[in-house]
Amino acid sequence: MLNVTARQDLMTKIVETLMVVVEDAKFVFKEDRLQVTVVDASHVAMVDLKVDAKAFDTWEIEESELALELKKVKELLSVGAADDMIEMALNRDALSLRLGKINLNLRPLDLSTVNSPNLPNIEIPSSIEINGTALSQALRMSRFVGDLVNFSIDANAFTVHVQGQPDSVNVSFSKEDLESLNCASPARSQYSLTYLVPLAKLFSSVGTVKLGFGESFPLRIEFSIMDGAGEVTYFLAPRVESDY
Repeated sequence: MLNVTARQDLMTKIVETLMVVVEDAKFVFKEDRLQVTVVDASHVAMVDLKVDAKAFDTWEIEESELALELKKVKELLSVGAADDMIEMALNRDALSLRLGKINLNLRPLDLSTVNSPNLPNIEIPSSIEINGTALSQALRMSRFVGDLVNFSIDANAFTVHVQGQPDSVNVSFSKEDLESLNCASPARSQYSLTYLVPLAKLFSSVGTVKLGFGESFPLRIEFSIMDGAGEVTYFLAPRVESDY
């Protein structure tokens, strides 16, 4: 049994978050939450999304897994308004998605064709907490200059730097500009803006974003959506010398 109702804006945020990384996703419906973990085809970026069952207006389920093409779901959501209700029900071999008078029947994908990875268990040495809008602006501006961004941290500041040819962008946040700064030792690491900029658009309206990184460590980004109803964890592999 699967009978779930949600506001259009909640479903849109879920789908847009996942589509930063993939086109297909396996939705795991648990007793107390929806959980989706996805990784891109090149295994460079990963998203783990958890949404509390209480965020949904109706949550009547038997624990199950369902793989869907995200683009098709997004097309339905795009015709609705933020406070419209999306009704989801699994009927034999099809998922019924209803928005007002519109009823979209989707055949789920074969679960074996959709990768659902395990989250890495890594102790990342340094972290900051920063306003989502401020970080989003720095990353989106950086994309006009180059494809690779350098994050650096020490006991007093966190810096975003992109060196292009011949232009550059440098944004420095002092410890006082940040909500928190924890630095085990000074570090610098480089990441692809191709993966970061689409995500930056999502947390442009988020109050706080937590970043964890270290010298040649994966980048870990954590933030909440929908007033804390959902938690997003994003991992991005670093760019190292052998990648150039």
